Amino acid sequence: MESVQQLPAHQQQEFMQNLEKMQMKDSLMMYANLVDRCFAPCITTFRSKSLDKSEASCVEACASRYVKMTQRVGLRFAEHQALQQKRAADQAAPGGN
Repeated sequence: MESVQQLPAHQQQEFMQNLEKMQMKDSLMMYANLVDRCFAPCITTFRSKSLDKSEASCVEACASRYVKMTQRVGLRFAEHQALQQKRAADQAAPGGN
């Protein structure tokens, strides 16, 4: 983000707007994937407007697992990115391979 601060003000604003759009899109995609993953296995009947106890507990457990999984994947991705950046910096440093 340091390089963003070096941009002119109008480009910083444009960058931040694009970043917000990407974050919104990612949030919507995560929600859509959560619904796809948890609806079919958990919701078995449409006899009432509300979920029965077993459906509700299934959805809660499924959603919890899904959120934990996406958080774990995000952490692993961040770790991988940090490692790649460190390797690139080491290679760019004088005497690096």
